[in-house]
Order: sequence, then structure tokens, then C-alpha cells
Amino acid sequence: MVLVHLIDGTFELFRYFLSPAAAFDRNAPEELRAVRGVVVSILGMLEGGATHLGVATDHVIESFRNALWPSYKTGVGIDPLLFAQFQPLEDALGALGVVVWPMVEFEADDALAAGAAVAAADARVEQVVVCTPDKDLAQVVRGDRIVQLDRRTREVRNEQGVQQKFGVLPASIPDWLALVGDNADGYPGLPGWGARSAAAVLARYQHLEHIPKLATEWEVSVRGATRLATTLTGQRELALLLRQLATLRADAPIGADVDALRWSGPRADFAAWAERLGTPSLHERASALAAARAAT
Repeated sequence: MVLVHLIDGTFELFRYFLSPAAAFDRNAPEELRAVRGVVVSILGMLEGGATHLGVATDHVIESFRNALWPSYKTGVGIDPLLFAQFQPLEDALGALGVVVWPMVEFEADDALAAGAAVAAADARVEQVVVCTPDKDLAQVVRGDRIVQLDRRTREVRNEQGVQQKFGVLPASIPDWLALVGDNADGYPGLPGWGARSAAAVLARYQHLEHIPKLATEWEVSVRGATRLATTLTGQRELALLLRQLATLRADAPIGADVDALRWSGPRADFAAWAERLGTPSLHERASALAAARAAT
């Protein structure tokens, strides 16, 4: 049985760039330190037993969502030193032999959702592990078959874990985000709605269109229900638009099946990348691992 790991490469790049340890890393040149951190981490996953990997990246920050909501997240304010490592990350991981999905019209999160759908549809796959703590990706969790992993804390979140964390099932996460908003992605929720009230109502009704317009018809007790119902009724179109922003596109073009995700070793140009990253031993490690797997 196959275990598939899908990694948010952009998140990992940010994580290593902002890591205090990166400031003391003198192996790689400053303009590639975050890239080195991610590559070392991915190679470590392979050495730890991972066999099928896909890494999604934001080749550019803007996506189709910016046309729907102009203030959706953009590249404004990103440290130029970090932004300059987006392309090198994709190139270095490709040289390592890892499948990379650079997103332009869509976002890395969409590619992860698409990859999870493809992998889960394959009967050979025992489990899909989506490696990101991003709450957006909670919507793709399915039972114990598709789970979320926070690689920093090692927390694994299955469907029950999503419900415990947010108070709703994965299918209601886009509706929940529409009501409470997402500052990281640059869109608000509806006035007065908070995490608890949204969870309480959606736990009963699941989706926005199923919530009765009148609070007197709600079959759940929520503080300020009349005000919340009035707000939702008056701003229903906005709420539906916000849900569209929060809904991941499992039809994002990734062009890969489970077999394509199987790691078979580095390309010849990974030796040069290992040198550029200040760690020539990376090529030796990757080549030795590939040889060992080929032998078995």
C-alpha cells in the first residue's frame, strides 16, 4: 500500500526563511538559505521512508481569486530576499527528483487539494498526508484517508481532529471561513460572526444556504442570534463570494498521477545544486538512497 505526502512548498520556504536558526546557517549563501532548508527537509522525509511526494508552490502570489476580491493576498510586503528564492526552490526540488507543481492562475493550496483528490481516488493508496497547518486545507480531510500534518509540531489531524479543532466537519470549512474571515488571505468575515457562533450554526446546518433566514427558525442556541441572522440575510451574496474564495479548487492542473509521485532518485544536475546550496553531501545522500531503493 502506498503512502502519499503532499507538501506546501511555499509555506516551507517561509518557515525556513523566518527560522531563527537560518540566521546562523553559514553553509548556504544568504540568497539560498531557505531553499537549502526546504531541500534538506524534503530529503530527510525521503530518508525517513517517504516514497511518493508532491510539492506545491506559488510560482506567483496572485491568483484567480484576486479578480474576485482585489484585496486578496498579494506579493506586496514580501521580503525581496525571500521572494527571490521562489524559483530556485522549484528548480532545486526538481533536480532532487521531486514532483513540483508551480501554480500561477491557481494557488499552491489548490494544487494540494487536487493532488489529494487524485491520490485518494487510487485504490493502491492507503493514506494521503497533506503537510501544512493551513486551516484552508482542513476542507480536504476525509476520515483517516486524507489527513493533515503539521510538520513542525508533528500533529496529525484527521476528520475527527478537524471537527474538534474548528467545531465543524471538513466539508463546512469554506462556509466557516466565509463567516469568520481569514486575515492571512486578506478577506473579512461577516460583522459579528465569530469562530464559536459560526461553528455552532454550521454544525447544525453545514452550509450557508441551509441556514434559515430567521433566527426564530434556528434549531440551535447562539448568543446574538437575531443580529447574526440579520447580518447573514443582508450580506448573503457577500458570504457566498467569501466562500468561493475559501473553497479550494480540486480541478487545479497538476498533470500527475500517483505513479508519477514515486521518487526514483535525483537528476544529474542535483550535484550542481548541492554545491550551490553549500552542502555537496546532499547529492551523495540522495544518490545513495536511490541506489539502496533500486536494489530492493
